Amino acid sequence: MNEQSDRRPRGLGKRAWLTTHLIRRILRMLAWSNIVHVTVVGREQVPKSGPVIVASNHISMLDAVFLWGALRRRAIALAMAELWSWPVVGWLVRRLGHIPVVRRDSASGQSALGQAEQILRYGGVLIIYPEGRLVGPGEAEPYKPGVAKLALATGVPIVPVGTTGTDRVLPMRRNRVDGRVFDRRERVTIRFGEPIDPAEFDDPEKLLDHLRRRIEDLRVGGLG
Repeated sequence: MNEQSDRRPRGLGKRAWLTTHLIRRILRMLAWSNIVHVTVVGREQVPKSGPVIVASNHISMLDAVFLWGALRRRAIALAMAELWSWPVVGWLVRRLGHIPVVRRDSASGQSALGQAEQILRYGGVLIIYPEGRLVGPGEAEPYKPGVAKLALATGVPIVPVGTTGTDRVLPMRRNRVDGRVFDRRERVTIRFGEPIDPAEFDDPEKLLDHLRRRIEDLRVGGLG
């Protein structure tokens, strides 16, 4: 990993904490109003303190909203760099200290992993989508090795998450039926699994394969 400064990451500062508190309060109000039906299972699997990596499948642009909102701790996500140029969203991801990643750019990926390690070094929660992009129904995308290398380098546990339903609430453009963009009738489930201890693995590929199977099991479990 690249050497980082000793400055506390922006996402773990007071300003990010206040923004997180405000946005999550708004999200909870929306959840109580049943604009979208969301079920969260196993949230207690995320440790109440200390560094942790939260890794989930990625099927909709809404994944980040629901997963981030389901947590009870501040969390910093690795996200596609395009978000930083979007109106409002760009301001928000900067304010929260999220980490941009330029897809297919190895230098950007290495920089993002260095920043992610800094988050973990300060005891933070890191959200990562190992597939690295949105994956549509019936598609498969190999997991990127960064999450496994990060866990092995830091010794930080990975909490696997299976998300279902977000791809039906807000489908990718190419998967929309009858032009419907948003369908609030669909249900979303976010299912957290038991933490994975990287110390039990001596190879990134073995850890990555185990993580993939755990997330798939949680995803299938959330389809019922």
